[in-house]
Amino acid sequence: MKKHMSGVLALGLASLFASTAAQAGEWVGQASYYAHRGRTASGAHVGALTAAHRTLPFGSKVRVTNLHNNRSVVVTVNDRGPFTRGRVIDVSVAAADSLGFRSAGVAHVKVEQVAN
Repeated sequence: MKKHMSGVLALGLASLFASTAAQAGEWVGQASYYAHRGRTASGAHVGALTAAHRTLPFGSKVRVTNLHNNRSVVVTVNDRGPFTRGRVIDVSVAAADSLGFRSAGVAHVKVEQVAN
């Protein structure tokens, strides 16, 4: 019983920390890149350093850090997505190049909201 309770407590604490980080504007997960042509969900075009995020308002700025090589870039959210489980952000081709994961296609990243 004691072992079960400590497992439940650990799971609860992990959930609390994860939700607190998301509320604070920080996410950790997989990033991919896309070369969308045409207009994005915001009506703009994919730019050099733009990104798609599920919930952040259009125009939000976020710092994306590749946790494998510690490279980071600030991008502007102008689209919705990603819609693949485990992905937290889709970035433009130029951002993927700056982060060093274009050839791999995906990277483990940290996403932090920054002041506009």
